[in-house]
Amino acid sequence: MIWTVFLLVQAVLLYFILTHRSRSKTDPPLDKGVIPWLGHALEFGKDASKFLNRMKQKHGDIFTVRVAGRYVTVLLDPHSYDTVINDSDSLDFSRYAQVLMERIFNLRLPHHQPARAKEMMKKHFQRMNLAALNGTMSRHLQASLNADMPQNQKDWKEKGLFDLSYSVLFKAGYLTLFGGEQNNNGTDPSSVYEEYKKFDELLTKMARGTLKPEEKRTAHSVRQRLWELLAPAGLTEDSGSSPWLHAYRRLLHEEGTDEDTQKKAVLMQLWATQGNVGPAAFWLLGYLLTNPEALAAVKKEFSRISLMETSETSLLDGPVNTPVFESVLEETLRLTAAPFITREVVREKTLHMADGQEYLLRKGDRVCLFPFNSPQMDPEIYHEPQKYKYDRFLNQDGSLRRDFYKGGRRLKYYTMPWGAGTNGCVGKQFAINTIRQFVYMVLTNYDLELCDPNAHMPEVNASRYGFGMLQPEGDLPVRYKPKNKH
Repeated sequence: MIWTVFLLVQAVLLYFILTHRSRSKTDPPLDKGVIPWLGHALEFGKDASKFLNRMKQKHGDIFTVRVAGRYVTVLLDPHSYDTVINDSDSLDFSRYAQVLMERIFNLRLPHHQPARAKEMMKKHFQRMNLAALNGTMSRHLQASLNADMPQNQKDWKEKGLFDLSYSVLFKAGYLTLFGGEQNNNGTDPSSVYEEYKKFDELLTKMARGTLKPEEKRTAHSVRQRLWELLAPAGLTEDSGSSPWLHAYRRLLHEEGTDEDTQKKAVLMQLWATQGNVGPAAFWLLGYLLTNPEALAAVKKEFSRISLMETSETSLLDGPVNTPVFESVLEETLRLTAAPFITREVVREKTLHMADGQEYLLRKGDRVCLFPFNSPQMDPEIYHEPQKYKYDRFLNQDGSLRRDFYKGGRRLKYYTMPWGAGTNGCVGKQFAINTIRQFVYMVLTNYDLELCDPNAHMPEVNASRYGFGMLQPEGDLPVRYKPKNKH
């Protein structure tokens, strides 16, 4: 008994020695929390925005917190973000990305070359190839919408707006980029969507390693099913997939990746390409439906486009000037895009803040930027930041506004829904075009209204902070039908 107690005391002492950390003069403010090892992990995971706001009020724009045994330095001064974003020598993106790939997708790519993959992505999602992708997406969007609409123009169909937006955009995106039925032996894209939704609902818990036993079994079986469905996608040039997916699988093959691992990588790309567009479209349409002035402004802008279109061509397949829509989208993303930008400190670094302060970042720690809290919800930058204002990003002459200030200085980063620097979203323009096409089709060709005219937007699911677009708690019931154009 005495020997057991002695060993336990020694283990506790050893743990304290190995994990004890105190703040030096050059370190950011340190807040370890009261729970050994866990620190602030529970509060961070429950509602990151609320927690980081509390830490900012306590410590300022930079501080270090203990989270499940790791020390994370959080930087919330947008004027200082470039010091993190532009340093690829001391701060590494790929290590933390690899941790998430293993936890979420059970995926390891030891010989992957991110720079080469990014150049390949640019080739397919930008410049000349973008117009072709836009055209393909437009056709699939229209087909997916038609399939979801009541056939009789007098009949209304009721559905949750989140379910409608996510399902239609997922199916159209899946058919555009992954080849759909041609790849999967006649599998209905609806079946892929249903499996994907189960996967998406568990994603944050997989990332944090907090799945319960039953959830682990569900995650395992859903991943297996999705790997099977996606297995043929992109294997050959004539498989019906986009040229991008075939090029991606060819790149993986050249890096020595076997087919089993390639299936897992394709699932990762399914989430990367489809996980944010549907939720973004939901929030955008939801804000329009609950703000009649905004809805009228967007419809007016879209009506000018529809007058110039013909049945053979859509103006939205190429560049088009829609400043009202772009302001609406920017405001929507300001309120609902909440990714973490995370780096691993691989070499000790002195961080030079914009206000002249200097802090030491310790090797082995992580650095995290959270643009949702700052700049996107900063009251010094945006008056009444919690409110939706569709014209917040418009100048008086109707052009897009890009000048926002903090501390008297113009901001380089006033919203950051697409990331920044070398890890900015390559498919940004394709995603914007897709959301615009979807909203345009819905508002131009269909009657869409709230089931309850006095309904309010649902609250956000606070556990999704840090993982791209937020998702709602619940849904917003709507009803819709084809417009009677006669």
